[in-house]
Amino acid sequence: MAIGKNKRLSKRKGNKKKLIDPFTKKEWYDVKAPSMFSVRDIGKTLVTRTTGMKIAADALKGRVYECALADLNDDENAFRKFKLVCEDVQGKYCYTNFHGMDLTRDKLCSLVRKWQTLIEAHVDVKTTDGYLLRVFCMGFTKRVSKQIKKAAYAKSSQVRAIRKKMVDIMTKEASTEDLKSFVNKLIPDSIGKDIEKECMDIYPLHDVHIRKVKVLKKAPNFDA
Repeated sequence: MAIGKNKRLSKRKGNKKKLIDPFTKKEWYDVKAPSMFSVRDIGKTLVTRTTGMKIAADALKGRVYECALADLNDDENAFRKFKLVCEDVQGKYCYTNFHGMDLTRDKLCSLVRKWQTLIEAHVDVKTTDGYLLRVFCMGFTKRVSKQIKKAAYAKSSQVRAIRKKMVDIMTKEASTEDLKSFVNKLIPDSIGKDIEKECMDIYPLHDVHIRKVKVLKKAPNFDA
């Protein structure tokens, strides 16, 4: 067989692509947290430079950053995570807005124990500035002082009453405030404390937390 006939045998020269480091085409932007947190600089993000029709700002908008509350507020509360979404780019700064809140997996697992009733509730509520939020709450029954019985189980009627109370308090707290004020309530978890206090006459509760907050619909305006 002639060498010229088989294409795989003949080696082509000068066909090797020049390797370029992809980081030479990228640039760093500073990510800024919303004004409700004490620490505004939360990190940096990487994006490909503006070339032709591909604009860097468009690639940055919509990015979601997850931060622990301990990093945002310089405290020990590390189990609460906040999601921040990039909504505006000015110069080399990405300005973010609240996008959601969650508890860490290890915190949730540490709360669930035997001999108690877990009560969960969720509600869709609209803030005064037009954000539609889905708020999830969880709480656990606790043994009262001088109780002999090992378990602290609530009746189904008590669970329904507590769940109704949870929904009412969450609706009242979120629907009468704007997003910024509502997030300020989430930081110290004051809503969980209010629910614990209100439900005391139905059944004593402990470890009551706003477990998760999702932003279902955004408002048209933006506050940097």
